[in-house]
Amino acid sequence: MSLTNKIALVTGASRGIGKGIAQALSKAGAAVYITGRTVGENTSPAKLSGSITQTAAEINATGGRCVPIQCDHTDDDQVAMVFNRIQQEHGKLDVLVNNVWGGYEFYTDGTEFWNEVGFWEAPFSRWDSMFQSGVRAHYISSVYAAQLMIPNQSGLIVNLSFFAAQRADKGVAYGAAKAATDHMNSCMAHELKPNNIAALCIYPGLVRTEAVLRGADHLDLTNSESPQFIGRAVVALAEDENCMAKSGTVCIAAELALEYGFTDIDGSQPKPLSAMDI
Repeated sequence: MSLTNKIALVTGASRGIGKGIAQALSKAGAAVYITGRTVGENTSPAKLSGSITQTAAEINATGGRCVPIQCDHTDDDQVAMVFNRIQQEHGKLDVLVNNVWGGYEFYTDGTEFWNEVGFWEAPFSRWDSMFQSGVRAHYISSVYAAQLMIPNQSGLIVNLSFFAAQRADKGVAYGAAKAATDHMNSCMAHELKPNNIAALCIYPGLVRTEAVLRGADHLDLTNSESPQFIGRAVVALAEDENCMAKSGTVCIAAELALEYGFTDIDGSQPKPLSAMDI
């Protein structure tokens, strides 16, 4: 329970990586707030299972402390209400995990990205969703988080990103969005350094989310990671008194596992990937 008395917020925690991170932070003792749009089961735009209500219920049933708040992170007023509530109830925030990502849910616009030859065949909405529901959503939450962290001169902001930032063949919109996230993070870290607040990116590997498992027949999952494995990486960083040394950098979850000495929930040790492996 190393994070007892710590307050954390995980955005986009109805399912997948966000849910796994919330579970890990709670298990380490933190009081965890989670956001997401899905409140009722099987009502997500992507038709995936999971909701913030279910995530919170599972965590609280095991003795954790999890507060679900419905929030559309493209609505600045809703985001402000989340941070106002944390301010009113605790007066501080120790950890922010920017996991929310809406970049893939608008494939109902008549195009399938796997059948597109190039970016000129993709709808403009693809770019807008990846930047509005991804990069900008992370930026807005980080602004509010910094305002809560600076008075205490401590804090950790984690931005979920991916190797596509370092590749040219993973889609123009996707690659640009992840590269923007990485550079935004490094700029944040630079400005937050005098306040002893760390900002860093985490790259997961192939994570066994609900969406990935839906296509498991077409994937090699032998070196995959559980959502909770990414959560253990976040916990390790939050526990590290020297975390500022990593501020502004990109951390690969499987490399953090080797550095800090943790495994996945099944005892496996996922192999760290590089940009050339994806």
